[in-house]
Amino acid sequence: MTSSRPQMCMCLLKRSETDSMRVVMRARRPQVGVELTAQHRAGRLAFAREHQDWPIRHWRPVLFTDESRFTLSTCDRRDRVWRLRGEHSAACNILQHDRFGGGSVMVWGGISLGGRTALHLLARGSLTAIRYQDEILRPLVRPYAVAVGPGFFLMQDNARPHVAGVCQQFLQEEGIDAMDWPACSPDLNPIEHIWDIMSRSIHHRLSRSWRML
Repeated sequence: MTSSRPQMCMCLLKRSETDSMRVVMRARRPQVGVELTAQHRAGRLAFAREHQDWPIRHWRPVLFTDESRFTLSTCDRRDRVWRLRGEHSAACNILQHDRFGGGSVMVWGGISLGGRTALHLLARGSLTAIRYQDEILRPLVRPYAVAVGPGFFLMQDNARPHVAGVCQQFLQEEGIDAMDWPACSPDLNPIEHIWDIMSRSIHHRLSRSWRML
């Protein structure tokens, strides 16, 4: 009888710990991110260490840029419905959406501590290096760099059009410095917060065509 008492105490202790965790913990949607290799993690850590002590004046001339795609029909799993048990298949509890997205638009934009660029709509078709140079670098980034003056830094990710030879040559000829950005690090770019705000806003609007969007 005495030998089973320690086991009973341990079981009660574990149950008490589990009950306490249930009080503190809540079910939440998991964060979603890209899969990182050891090399990716090392690159991100090196970038963080290099810039962790940068004062505000060093970040002020940095232009953070990126592209983003917005669809007419979104299903981001943020919506909730109140229903009874067994009514999950009722028509009133089903959020219908176009599985192909219902059409979409891709845009490019840039932000900095001192301002922002115009939001550029990328027409149908893939973004190539030539398009990136002719539609973005030349008419949008270059004037912004001139306005900022010495110390300007262009932040762009490592997408193929961005790092293509023709674009790298253009930046070099124009005297535009680009930050050495770590691969697979969209979460380090503050413009992602802008895209999220825009996505949430679009989600609550009724846009029937990409032109309205």
